[in-house]
Amino acid sequence: MSEYRLNAYHIMWIFVFFDLPTETKKNRKDAAKFRKELERDGFTMMQFSVYVRHCPSKENMDVHIKRVQISMPPAGQVSIMSITDKQYGNILNFQGKVQKELQAGPRQLELF
Repeated sequence: MSEYRLNAYHIMWIFVFFDLPTETKKNRKDAAKFRKELERDGFTMMQFSVYVRHCPSKENMDVHIKRVQISMPPAGQVSIMSITDKQYGNILNFQGKVQKELQAGPRQLELF
């Protein structure tokens, strides 16, 4: 069995982008419930309709993607994108025209 070490190519990030209807009271309730489920599952809000979550492995990422799929509301558009930690490190964030430092991911403890 080959040794599997955590590195920037094995650690994953999940992005959930969504555009949900809010015309009716039920739509607003469904949208709020979806956001709360994302937060309950460890996602953090990057922008109002963009949530992100760190995953230590692809297998762990698959579990969280299934949870997102289960909690999707009946109406609206939801997109899920996964990227490696290495790719995540290349994101440029700006507040106005000022570049903002990228939020650091969780620190990993590696046991061997």
